[in-house]
Amino acid sequence: MKNYETLVDATNDLMQRGYTANLSFEDNGETIDDKSNNVQMHAEDFEVDEFFRFEGPSNPSDMSIVYAISSAKYNLKGVLVDAYGTYANTSTSAIEAKLHHHQVSDNLHGEDRPKE
Repeated sequence: MKNYETLVDATNDLMQRGYTANLSFEDNGETIDDKSNNVQMHAEDFEVDEFFRFEGPSNPSDMSIVYAISSAKYNLKGVLVDAYGTYANTSTSAIEAKLHHHQVSDNLHGEDRPKE
């Protein structure tokens, strides 16, 4: 996984790698949408390929997370930016569960991975 200094660096690199759809949470977190293509994805419609977390330079509680999302069903790759930490989306939807599952299980390495 690459390390980026800023959220803009991460999104620019993802866009260069084909993650061109601008994704957003909709319907109280029940779908992730690509409004320009009129696509509404539920949890089973996409995969989280990568994610990157960023803290604000002057305020550690000012955090964001960038997700690289792909969908074989809709033949798209896109970027979803969300708050992280204090201002995070607190939805209990299947979408949020899927995003958080990938953060804590699929992308931890070495001593960060939970022990059985």
